[in-house]
Amino acid sequence: MSKQENTKQEKIVSMFDNIAPTYDTANRVMSMGVDRSWRRKACDLAYGFSAKDSIDKIVDVACGTGDMMNYWKTRAEVSGIAIGEIVGVDPSRGMVDVAREKFPKFNYHIAKATEIPLKDESCDILSITYGIRNVVEREAALKEFNRVLKNKGLVVILEFMRNENPSFLGKIRDFYMNKILPKVGGFISKNLEAYEYLPNSIEDFSTVEGMIQELEAAGFELLYSKSFSMDISTLIIVQKK
Repeated sequence: MSKQENTKQEKIVSMFDNIAPTYDTANRVMSMGVDRSWRRKACDLAYGFSAKDSIDKIVDVACGTGDMMNYWKTRAEVSGIAIGEIVGVDPSRGMVDVAREKFPKFNYHIAKATEIPLKDESCDILSITYGIRNVVEREAALKEFNRVLKNKGLVVILEFMRNENPSFLGKIRDFYMNKILPKVGGFISKNLEAYEYLPNSIEDFSTVEGMIQELEAAGFELLYSKSFSMDISTLIIVQKK
C-alpha cells in the first residue's frame, strides 16, 4: 500500500470511529428499516447455496456494529442450521466496541480486510455488507477472502454500487443519496463530512458488472446478483472455485 493509500484508509477508519455511537440510529432512519429485508435475503440465499445442516465458521468482514453477524445467527436458527463460530473483522475499534456490547457472544478481531487473522481455508462463508467500497486495496482484499475460504466457500456482498446509466427510479435514488441522506445522517451523528462521504464513495466505486469481474479475477464464480429497492442496494454471492 502506498503512503497515499494508507492515509486514505486511515482517514476512513477514523471517520467510522467517530460516528460509531450514532451509527445504528442513523442507519435505521436513513434506510427506513428496509436494509433488514436485504440482509435476511442475503443470509437465506447463502444458506440455500451452501446446502449444509452445519457450518463451522462464518466471517463478517467490515462487521461494523455487528448487525450482519446477528442476521447470520438468527436466520440459521430459522433454517435449523448449526453454526460453530461467527467472527467479526473490522479495522475500526469504535465500531467493534459497539458490536461487542450488542453481541458479546461473537468473536472479534480489529483488522483490515487485507489482513484477516484467520488460517487458510478455515471459513465456510465470508460476508461484507456495505464495506467493500471502503477498502482501498480491494484487489488484495479479494485475494485475502479467497485465502481464508474453504473450497466452494461463499462470499456474500451487499453494497451500494455505481450506476453508469440510471433509470428514472435510479435518478430518484441518486437524488436521495446525494441531497437528503447526508443531511439526515449528519444531523443524527453531528458529523456531516462522514455522511457526505457516502455518495462520494459510491461515485468512486465499481459498477455491478465491474465488481463481478474483479471477483472472478480473484478466483470466484458468480452464483447470484440482484439489485433491490430502486437499485439502492445490490446483493452478489460468489463461490470459491
